[in-house]
Amino acid sequence: MLKKRWLIFISFLLAFTLIIPTAASASEKNYKPNIALEPIENSEGNEHPIILVHGLGGFGRDELGGIIKMWGGIHDIEKKLREKGYKVYTAAVGPVSSNRDRAIELYYQIKGGTVDYGEAHAKKYGHDRYGRTYPGFYPEWGEINPKTGKPNKVHLIGHSMGGQTIRTLAQLLYEGDPEEQKNGGNDISPLLSSEKQPWLHSVLSISSPHDGSTATYFVNDVIPIIQELVIGAGKFAGNIDPNLYDFKLDHWGIKKRPGESFHSYVRRVRNSPVWKTKDTANWDLKPEGAYELNRWVKAQTDVYYFSVSNTQSRRSLLTGYYVPDLFMNPSLHPTAYYIGSKTFRKSNFVLDKTWWENDGLVSVKAMKGPNIGSNDVIVEYNGTPRKGVWNHLGTMRQFDHLDIIGWGVRDVTSWYEDVARFLYSLSDDQ
Repeated sequence: MLKKRWLIFISFLLAFTLIIPTAASASEKNYKPNIALEPIENSEGNEHPIILVHGLGGFGRDELGGIIKMWGGIHDIEKKLREKGYKVYTAAVGPVSSNRDRAIELYYQIKGGTVDYGEAHAKKYGHDRYGRTYPGFYPEWGEINPKTGKPNKVHLIGHSMGGQTIRTLAQLLYEGDPEEQKNGGNDISPLLSSEKQPWLHSVLSISSPHDGSTATYFVNDVIPIIQELVIGAGKFAGNIDPNLYDFKLDHWGIKKRPGESFHSYVRRVRNSPVWKTKDTANWDLKPEGAYELNRWVKAQTDVYYFSVSNTQSRRSLLTGYYVPDLFMNPSLHPTAYYIGSKTFRKSNFVLDKTWWENDGLVSVKAMKGPNIGSNDVIVEYNGTPRKGVWNHLGTMRQFDHLDIIGWGVRDVTSWYEDVARFLYSLSDDQ
């Protein structure tokens, strides 16, 4: 009975989250965040495509009827950037899958081909080795550009869990997967082999839980919150139209069947053995899972890494805890209070009060770059970008986890134009 009440409550909050951006976005046009990104001076620049990668529970451009965009809400960031002359694509990877599986799906969505999760990995976790086949956003990715004599590269922008996903793809491109190289047989895919593929120009994470989120501990003794949050979102979309939301779990044998009701589809997702493994977002978003990810995913020396953090919480003078600011999306208040007041001591790390400031779902400290289990270097950006280290571009004030991608009262498309202009100013020679 308690679980049912929580599901009803969460479903309501998710519905509220989807409705609020639609009703309020027009109230504050082209709001400029407090992070001003200036193009790099005296740089020849580049014209590499930009790939937008969503986080937990995200969806593609054609899902939700194409009415609400993952990037922009009722606005369309991809379209606006294209109108400004930028090459931009929106990825649609597994909304509940692990960062490794999502990174591999992202690779094939960009390059084209049939997704190969790896023979050893598939055997270890009990899912199919192969997934969907994609035509590719940019099939010439990695080929030598006749104009420059250099490989065609891309810029990756990831929101929330998408930031973990894109740095995982960078790791696979540059070093592959040692487990597949050892146990994956002779037909290992190029992505997972030891063959270096230096095809990334930059990685930019926004609101990303590089060290996981303590929100994953929230009421976890009652319900597995990550699992049910996403299923709640799927059910909400499915009640509108059964074809509006895709869990992308084909490799786990969970593909919507012809004529199957959406509720039956959701029930099969909920009862899937995927949730009993570590090959899910459930695990990767926990600090313990992030710690494991950070131990093998590291910054590559010839890639630019950038991060943006954001907050919409403040320190209470009465308690010392961090509480939501007035205009934080109400659906984020429960987790914001939780993150802003809890400390945890784990076997390999301590999550103390420096983790309290948050955007409703992720601690500011976790957004700047990987810390726990990682040797990556994080520096405050000073106008000169450095490769192989995390250049923290700054913290956006008064932006919650949804505001930052346009799911709030602000149209942030102009800021994303600044981001694109900044990324295009990075010289290939730097």
